[in-house]
Amino acid sequence: MKYWKKMAAPIIIASITIAYYIGFAVFVTIVPGVPVGIRIIMFVVPLILAVVMLGVLISRIKEIRGGEDDDLSQY
Repeated sequence: MKYWKKMAAPIIIASITIAYYIGFAVFVTIVPGVPVGIRIIMFVVPLILAVVMLGVLISRIKEIRGGEDDDLSQY
């Protein structure tokens, strides 16, 4: 856990974002009166975004463990 301090911020931000997306998807299914087509779209899109965010988090953790602390150095 030598990189814990560098991984803390991405983990916290990604966790909050993923919780928001999942919460929004669940909220949309609870709200009455929303047409089924819109409900499905508003349920699936946030879940896809949550999965993508998880993938980005995993990628960032691998970068940090690999010794690349600064993403901006690539540009």
